[in-house]
Amino acid sequence: MMDDHPNLREAPDRVEIDTNLPKVANRTTSQIDSIPLDFDEVALRTKRLARTREMMRENGLDAVLLFDPYNQRYATGSRNMFGYFLRNSTRYIYIPLEGDVILFEYPGSAHISTWLETIQDSRESKVVFASVNGRDRDVLKPFATEIAALMRQDCGEGNLRVGMDRCSHTLALALEAEGLEVEDCMQMILHTRRIKLPEEVACLALSMSAVETAVWNVEKKIDPGVSENELFAEMYHGVLLGGGEFIETRLLSSGPKTNPWFNEAGARVLRPGDLLALDTDTIGVNGYYADISRTFHCAPGRPSGYQKSLYKMSWEQIQHNASIAKPGMTFREIAEKAWKIPERFYDLRYPSIIHGVGMHGEKPIIAHAADLDRYTGDGVLETGMVISVESYIGEPGGAEGVKLEDQFLVTETGLQPMSDYPFDDSLLTREV
Repeated sequence: MMDDHPNLREAPDRVEIDTNLPKVANRTTSQIDSIPLDFDEVALRTKRLARTREMMRENGLDAVLLFDPYNQRYATGSRNMFGYFLRNSTRYIYIPLEGDVILFEYPGSAHISTWLETIQDSRESKVVFASVNGRDRDVLKPFATEIAALMRQDCGEGNLRVGMDRCSHTLALALEAEGLEVEDCMQMILHTRRIKLPEEVACLALSMSAVETAVWNVEKKIDPGVSENELFAEMYHGVLLGGGEFIETRLLSSGPKTNPWFNEAGARVLRPGDLLALDTDTIGVNGYYADISRTFHCAPGRPSGYQKSLYKMSWEQIQHNASIAKPGMTFREIAEKAWKIPERFYDLRYPSIIHGVGMHGEKPIIAHAADLDRYTGDGVLETGMVISVESYIGEPGGAEGVKLEDQFLVTETGLQPMSDYPFDDSLLTREV
């Protein structure tokens, strides 16, 4: 692969921008105004539950047991101590193909979900304290007999199939010992979640609005002497005030910590001339994701030619990949037509060029062409998906790197931007 930017370290301050590139993400007017932000929360929950049950019919499942908090929320709207249950898979929801949805909840907390029209009954989880008390094996029989009895009540006798998204393998074995056939249904549910309802698109737009405000709060505070931790706290503060819930990562770094990518926010203090890069990775309004990345220049002074060249390449990668992606294209077609990273920057490429967005980073994952078979597999970009287009440009041993990312709704004609957050003019504008 040819290097399109020779002698980049010695690049002059004058950087030519290719004005023929489609300015998909460099906008001056709102791109989300056409998305209705008013929606019926009951309709959102009932439609998602209906989709879950349709998935069950298509895959021959008589019931599912959902342990994953994201899947629980998708199917029913029920949420409880989200971070706790991400690491303690002990709260579960039973959904039969027909019959009552039952929440098996942490003691004393069922009231936060039983008002939901998607949940008809609640019981105490049989496994909630088992691991910390060393009683894992003691709870297997009570857990499995209860679920087996419910399934025979709701689904009849015979070869009954239950889907489980995540759990201890001993729970699955216990259900099999009760005569049930256990299937891993995680990929089935993620496949169902890939196409967004209109109500979900509204939630995603609301989350993006909150995140953009949070990023603006960060940008206003970028000055020499401020620490990465202070800026990350500012972003988190804005997310919470905007109705968001939490940030999945701490990807905010400055100066030499921007190369390679994935260094987390820490005590480092910004210096004049540094780059500051961040990735929002936010679980926002109603639990829907907002995922953009921006890189800023810390004044005083002007960005160097090297910084501007890095930024230009990252910007071009986003613009190009967003412009070529169309519904109906295979993941392989998109990867093969994607912007070609210059050779000297290829080793530090971001793992994916596109990933799905929903309640978190979801399907699809489209890797670079050389990595496609390892990370992606077959698939087609579909209308109704929401995706983020990613770029990281930095070279091994380089002084800094640039991270950019934008989020889009896949429409019948192409990608509709969901973010209005501008790019850094000081890094994009030509010098006179």
